[in-house]
Amino acid sequence: MTVAESSARADTATDILDPPRAPDDSRFGSREWTVLITLCCATFMCGLDFSIVTVALPEIGSSLGFSSAGTLQWVATASLLPSASLLPFFARVSDLVGRKRLFTIGVALFTLFSLGASVADSPGQLIATRVGQGTAAAMIAPAAIALLTGYFPEGPRRARALGLNGAVMSLGFVLGALGGGVITSGLNWRWTMVVLCLMGALALVGAFALPPIREPGAAKRMDIPGAVLATFGLFGLVYGIATGGDEGWGRPEALVPIIGGLLLLVGFLLVERSHPEPLVPLNVLRRPKVSLAGLFGVITFGMCAGTTVLLSLYMQDVLGWSPMQAGLGYLGEGAAAVIGGMLVGRLLARVQGAVVLAAGLAIQGVGTAAMFTLPEDGNVAALLITSSIMGLGHVFSVVAFISVMTSGVTAEDQGVVGGLSQLPQYIAAIGVAALTAIAAARTSSVAGDAVADAGATLSGLHAGMVTAGVVALAGAALAGTVLRKRTAV
Repeated sequence: MTVAESSARADTATDILDPPRAPDDSRFGSREWTVLITLCCATFMCGLDFSIVTVALPEIGSSLGFSSAGTLQWVATASLLPSASLLPFFARVSDLVGRKRLFTIGVALFTLFSLGASVADSPGQLIATRVGQGTAAAMIAPAAIALLTGYFPEGPRRARALGLNGAVMSLGFVLGALGGGVITSGLNWRWTMVVLCLMGALALVGAFALPPIREPGAAKRMDIPGAVLATFGLFGLVYGIATGGDEGWGRPEALVPIIGGLLLLVGFLLVERSHPEPLVPLNVLRRPKVSLAGLFGVITFGMCAGTTVLLSLYMQDVLGWSPMQAGLGYLGEGAAAVIGGMLVGRLLARVQGAVVLAAGLAIQGVGTAAMFTLPEDGNVAALLITSSIMGLGHVFSVVAFISVMTSGVTAEDQGVVGGLSQLPQYIAAIGVAALTAIAAARTSSVAGDAVADAGATLSGLHAGMVTAGVVALAGAALAGTVLRKRTAV
């Protein structure tokens, strides 16, 4: 077979999914829906994983006999750490072995580890399977985004696909909180893992049904020094941030990993300058669309995740709601995620991505800052309205920053950029730790030497919420000026 024939066959494989259409046609065909449902199912599964387990932690602790709350927290952390630290590594692996193949392997492993977690009978077994789930999620996340941008060319259809994917991502986190409460109340915590297993099985069926896709296969070897430095650098940074939220960032348990992680990441950048096939090419990091959009991704994820935790404390510690009632309190945020996901694709087809990102951060900031009006005696309407506004802005921001990051990227770099676009949601622990620390400090200041009552707790939560709103609004101002100017090309 000649080179021309091979190229023509590859082009035909892509055209099966992407037949010629009018430039402004955003409608999906049956094969495109197969792709989108499969990738969104995997995205939903990974988003569901963290929140559904967090709600079930108390029952897991009593069922398996965890020795302390600190040990129990490792059920969540054991999945978060490999997900965050291995993303750049697996983004590069996807270029070596193929994104479709890595996605399928990741979904299969996630399904198997979820099944293993559902039958774990000791803390050690459960934590080990959670590490496996996190590792599999690190395979799925960059491959899924790279496949989405590979199957859907730049334009209205990609914008719509990213919008639906972003809505599903946010909805997975929100419904995880609700589903975790319902499942653990009606059945037991093991069914949370069964749900993840069933979701994985569905995504796996879809993975085998994905249409052929042309992949560049440009990478020939792995950048081992870069992979080691990036993995352990991110591990130390995320571990230190997560630990600092509970122990205090000034303690050696948190400070040493954070400093060590930052030093390793500096070493990683130095190594990448001279490696012939770097893990993350520095010319990619230098692109404003990648670096600046990634920064705003950290802001939107960090402030939304931190505020979601504060809302949980408000509903349970101030209002005295049960976990199931608190889960229902997130329904407004979930509904806003669905609506936002349907709208943002249309916006991105008409408006510059940086403008949509700035608008999203502004909406998120207004909704979050307005939470200072939440009263001690409860106001369901105020809770639903403010959280819905925050959720709507968050989905706009998430979809817009991913759209900006992945636009104009060559086929060879889609895997790398796909991995980078997923990092902000895992580094969101920065926002959670910062906002909870601010809330705790304010609560302590108001309560003084006395035991904190509902009023002091609410004062602390208001301080954290207003801080999150101000940070999001500052991000909106920067995105509307700096990012818009530097990406207007």
